[in-house]
Order: sequence, then C-alpha cells, then structure tokens
Amino acid sequence: MRILSFFVLFGWAVSGCKDPAANVTSATVESATGEKAAAPAGATPGEALASLAINPSNTKVEFVGAKVTRSHEGGFTDFAGMVELNDPIEKSQIDITIQTASLYADEEKLTKHLKSDDFFAVEKYPTATFRSTEIRKEGDGHVITGDLTLHGITKRISFPATITATDQEVSATSEFSINRHDFAITYPGMPDDLIRDLVVLKLSLKLPRQS
Repeated sequence: MRILSFFVLFGWAVSGCKDPAANVTSATVESATGEKAAAPAGATPGEALASLAINPSNTKVEFVGAKVTRSHEGGFTDFAGMVELNDPIEKSQIDITIQTASLYADEEKLTKHLKSDDFFAVEKYPTATFRSTEIRKEGDGHVITGDLTLHGITKRISFPATITATDQEVSATSEFSINRHDFAITYPGMPDDLIRDLVVLKLSLKLPRQS
C-alpha cells in the first residue's frame, strides 16, 4: 500500500509540473563552419549607421531550465557586446560575449552546481559568445542566425526575435529553446528527478541611440 501511494504521489507531482519549453519555439541548430562568422550580406564593415553597446544596464540574458518535478530561473550578470546598426535593420550585426562565472540561479546551491563541470564548467570555459551571420524578416518578426559558442562547442543557431528601431532606441526580444546536449552539457540529474533536455533562453535588449 505504501509503494502504491508513493507512485500515485510521484505521478501527481510529475503531471503537475509543466515543461517550460513545451510552448516555446526551438532554435534550429546546425554545425558551424569552423570559421569566424562573417558580416551579414550587404553590410559594409566600418560603415554602420551606429555602434550600440550591449551591457547589463540595457540588456537581460536569462534562462529557464527544468527537472521533471520543477523549473528554475537564472541568467547572467556580466556580458558585453555591440550591435552594428545598418539600414535596413536586416544588414545589422550582433556580437556579444558572456562571462559564464556571472551565472546565477534562483537557489544558491543550484548556482554553484551549474558553474561546476557537470554543467557550464566556468573555469574551463569562462566565456560564451554569439555573433550573428544573418537577420531576416519573417512574418511580423525576424529570424536571427549566428554562431553560438557554449561549453567549448560552436553551433550555428537560428531563432525568432521581435526587433523595433526608432530614432531613440533599438529594442529586441526573443524567447526560444536550445537542447543542452547539442553543447555537450549532459548531466542527467537524479534517477528519480531527471533534468529536461531543452533550456529556454530569454533575451531582452533596449539600446539607446545617441542623439
């Protein structure tokens, strides 16, 4: 009877925990060329309309990971980059470097574990980088393609984004999922509380333009 009760309770817990990636678009992932990502077609190096700085004061880089029983939120607090703004916006380029040791999660113990070799291995891989290779219009939004280097592995990914440019600022938001196994982050979790493969990434940028 005790065994039956355990499985009933466990089944209830599992069914009651939603997968945060279930209704989020998955990024498409391809092998990178091995060469440094080139500027988007039509962009002329050194002739951008403006160079807009990316930093923690105007940008958020967040994630949501999940086990079978619950999800955890986190992000990064130390990163820097640039948007080389062109006209049209599709000729622009994004370049960002994240210091992985700045990772945080919603529990101190989890933060330490995520920094360990089981996950991000921040001492071995102190940075993660993204450099766009293409921004294209698709429907009411855009799709951004570029090379993401994470955990020492580079993949070319494409993900949806909403981009708005005004005379005052350039803003962009994006929410998509990646499979951690694509970047050799394979720690399975506990046998009775496995870690889900998909991790949701949330990006938000509000970059002021100089007057």
